[in-house]
Amino acid sequence: MNPAAPLLFFDSGVGGLSVLRPTLALLPTAPIVYVADNAGFPYGARSEADIAERVPALLEPLVERFHPRLVVIACNTASTIALDHARSALDLPVVGTVPAIKPAAEMSRSRVIGVLGTQATVRQPYVDDLAARFAADCTVIRHGSPELVELAEAKLAGEAVSVKAVRAAAQPMFDADRGAEIDVVVLACTHFPLLDEELRSAFPSVALIDGGPGIARRIAYLTRDQAWPEAPPPGIALFTGAPPSGPLRHSLARFALEDIRLL
Repeated sequence: MNPAAPLLFFDSGVGGLSVLRPTLALLPTAPIVYVADNAGFPYGARSEADIAERVPALLEPLVERFHPRLVVIACNTASTIALDHARSALDLPVVGTVPAIKPAAEMSRSRVIGVLGTQATVRQPYVDDLAARFAADCTVIRHGSPELVELAEAKLAGEAVSVKAVRAAAQPMFDADRGAEIDVVVLACTHFPLLDEELRSAFPSVALIDGGPGIARRIAYLTRDQAWPEAPPPGIALFTGAPPSGPLRHSLARFALEDIRLL
């Protein structure tokens, strides 16, 4: 493996940074290409057929261009809909992002857990299967919140995001039947860990869990015998739509993404 071969992260926006962060903690010198499909944002409002076609169509030329060692679809919506399509189209490992329902069920004492994601993710049969396999003795309450996705994007773009707004966006999940008994919430959108502080302030008695650390461990395992650079090169952030604002560029720099490009 060429030490310069990058890890390619793909998301509809900046949510995948919540997966990139724990990955860099494990693989600090890994070359990174981060792709934000902001021209297609938000994925949660798009049809399944559109996402299933769009994701592999974007990834194929990106793989040809950057020759990554693996691809990370750091987006729950894209993973639950298009992961198999991407794996069929690409001749390299593709790591997906799935809701952390199994560890949530293991943690819950009330046996009522929440799954907070996009509207597209929470309605997927894949989530039905995870709940049936790993949380059969739990009540699983789902809520799709496009507002939280927008708030996470706004926060990374330097805008002020209030706890009140975050609480209002997630509150319908707790207002559902048995919602008051929820003791663990699965953050089933990679955008939502970016609002971790606000969510914990809004719902202090609820544990939050996301798949980022587990995905990072999977990436490290799949690349365990591969060579890496001695020092990390500047990370590349590629946008399919409008260029990032100055505040967002500053946020990206915190993840060592300093080479900003447009597709």
